[in-house]
Amino acid sequence: MQVDPPPAAPVAETFPRVSVVVPIHNGEKDVADLVACLRAQTYPRSRAEYIVVDNCSSDETARLLSGLAAEEKNLRLLLLSENKTRSSYAARNTGCRSASGEIIAFTDADCRPAADWLQELVKPFADPRVGIVAGKVEALPGRSLLEQYAAFQNLLSQEHTLAHSYRPYGQTANLAVRRQALREVGLFRPRMDTGGDADICWRIQQAGSWELSYCAQSVVRHRHRSDLLSFKQQMYRYGRSARYLSALYNLPAAAPYKPSEIAWRLCRWLLKEIPSAAVGMLAGKTRPVELVATPICLIGRDAYCRGQREAVITEGLFEIERFDEHNQ
Repeated sequence: MQVDPPPAAPVAETFPRVSVVVPIHNGEKDVADLVACLRAQTYPRSRAEYIVVDNCSSDETARLLSGLAAEEKNLRLLLLSENKTRSSYAARNTGCRSASGEIIAFTDADCRPAADWLQELVKPFADPRVGIVAGKVEALPGRSLLEQYAAFQNLLSQEHTLAHSYRPYGQTANLAVRRQALREVGLFRPRMDTGGDADICWRIQQAGSWELSYCAQSVVRHRHRSDLLSFKQQMYRYGRSARYLSALYNLPAAAPYKPSEIAWRLCRWLLKEIPSAAVGMLAGKTRPVELVATPICLIGRDAYCRGQREAVITEGLFEIERFDEHNQ
């Protein structure tokens, strides 16, 4: 006896409507690769829109985006601008307000999502308890020692953020949030220029009814900082983020290394780590970056603690915007 297969699930049920929001600031070098990655997505084009929000760029970003958008025939690519507040979170809020999807996904202009990134990122939302999904963040290949160090330490890995001692969170380099969850707790705090990833995830989890899921199959590749100045600026910003989150959630601050600790680490590096790494390199088992990992770590720690110490909490910094609030 022939049995007819069960009817296929409706497209709307299998592929929920998704809006992808990407903030960009002075990203003229990233525009072409970013749009190419969005164009390559395997998610059904009828079920997705891609919203790129220019945030106070002073280079050719806006012009390049407009040209590429005009050439797109099948990809739903929307271009917006947020020129009042210089903050990626303000730009994401602008994108969220124009989004039509029941799921809102985020990535960054200097990220390169894999072709199946969005399709995989959306899958965990089949569970109605899931309000947030964090995907995997990998390093783009880099040649400089600092890029190699960041990859060696997995600096941008979601494994670190998901293991946070307070609550897990995902970075907006690869994150998706259920629209209903954002309606309940509000959008990003637009005046914060760092730390908003953790804050939005923690507020949603604190609401009590939403869970965070991790999807390792959803992959985004991110460019690491390639020079010492940008690396120190990154770590300084992470320190400021920690200060803001400490104020919001009563978290302990990281203590700077004492001079005796720095001296001990440097002695250990000179007397043990360098000889060991050199032998490993001769045997082909150690990477050159391991020779300088300790001093780079100390430089990063110093910048982090300075950022934490010098962060200023201004009036209105922690205000939360909502879907029904529009810039006048």
